[in-house]
Amino acid sequence: MSLMKRMSLIFRSKANQALDKAEDPRQTLDYSYQRQLELLSKVRRGVADVATSRKRVELQINQLEQQAAKLQGQAEKAIAADREDLAREALTRKSGLTSQITDLRTQHANLQGEEEKLVLAQQRLQAKVEAFRTRKETIKANYTAAEAQTRIGEAVSGIGEEMGDVGMAIQRAEDKTASMQARAGAIDELIASGALDDVTATNSGDDIARELDALSSQSDVEAELARLKGSSQPQAIESGDGDILEPADEQPVQRPVNEGGTT
Repeated sequence: MSLMKRMSLIFRSKANQALDKAEDPRQTLDYSYQRQLELLSKVRRGVADVATSRKRVELQINQLEQQAAKLQGQAEKAIAADREDLAREALTRKSGLTSQITDLRTQHANLQGEEEKLVLAQQRLQAKVEAFRTRKETIKANYTAAEAQTRIGEAVSGIGEEMGDVGMAIQRAEDKTASMQARAGAIDELIASGALDDVTATNSGDDIARELDALSSQSDVEAELARLKGSSQPQAIESGDGDILEPADEQPVQRPVNEGGTT
């Protein structure tokens, strides 16, 4: 195969593939139906034209028949008036009209036959067009349903082009989020271990100061905890006569009783 033939074959195959993707069967069916309607309209105009010609021939025949009847009457009057020459002239003209009427009747019969054929063809074509229209609508409905079902399936399964792009975008967003979370966690661990400095903290560049601050903070916590524990213990209350009153929740101290009955 020559180079030109291969290029031509590749071009035709690419063009056919592109046209196949761009073609919508519903639009093609509608266009075909429109062309059939145009053809049916032409057939109807043809029937109307033939019927018009037939009607015109009928009018001519009627006019010629009226003229022939008039000449027949004139011939009879000429004979009655003993004018044979006028009668002969009238009959001669009538004979010419009769020949024309015969030809027109032949044309009328031919036109009537053509009209009947065209009417029959019109009826058949109209039946085919109506059948095609019904089939067209059925095919369009089935195609639309199949297309919708395919799109729904692609959307659910995620194999469609648009849903595939959405899925990839979601995956990229999740990957970036996971990467940022891992980075943030690593930075926090490095700052806590002292490998990285917290530029917003006091003494961020001094590790000894950080250790001392941590110990001081721990000591402050322990001291505050001890103070809270001490303040939570119940306190003894001194009475007016100098005796010490025990807290209400403790049991009173029993003093020993002497033999004389005094305490």
